[in-house]
Amino acid sequence: MAGASGVLGLRLVPLLVAAGHDVAGMTRTPGKADRLRELGAEPVVCDVYDASALRDAVVAFGPEAVVHELTDLPDEEARIPEQAGANARMRREGTRNLVAAARAAGARRLLAQSIAWEPDREGAEAKADLERQVLEAGGVVLRYGRLYGPGTYYEDTLPEPPRVHADEAARRTVAALAAPSGVLELVER
Repeated sequence: MAGASGVLGLRLVPLLVAAGHDVAGMTRTPGKADRLRELGAEPVVCDVYDASALRDAVVAFGPEAVVHELTDLPDEEARIPEQAGANARMRREGTRNLVAAARAAGARRLLAQSIAWEPDREGAEAKADLERQVLEAGGVVLRYGRLYGPGTYYEDTLPEPPRVHADEAARRTVAALAAPSGVLELVER
């Protein structure tokens, strides 16, 4: 799982382990490796922008499925506009590198995080690029609503729709491992 130390990743790792999966939890921050190990994952410290190291790490683990939960978002919601370029790069280049690594490893399943709302122009173009890459690879695009709950931008309030509680999003992501290629919206009904 790429992005294992993020808001969804920290919820997904224990759910996947409990479901009987061996999980490699990728983070680019060495200080987060111990937390991933505590949750039951084999920590992998790797930068998605280092395509050859990423490919080597994914191939070495030999996953049946690759779960892409990577974002590059600031800790404070107010700073999202100034970091939009970094998140767009993650959606484009990070996804390209991860898809290539999944193919090299022979992974049969690919799930990737997207969003269920329309962002600004740059964000919309990056979202479309991510989704195109994933669908061309036969993967599943997970369009999450705005996440709320502990550890999110909306810990004590509800964001505007579309939205979904982070715990529910994680549970539905595990179920999506069995979904056919396509687009799934993970939002409150």
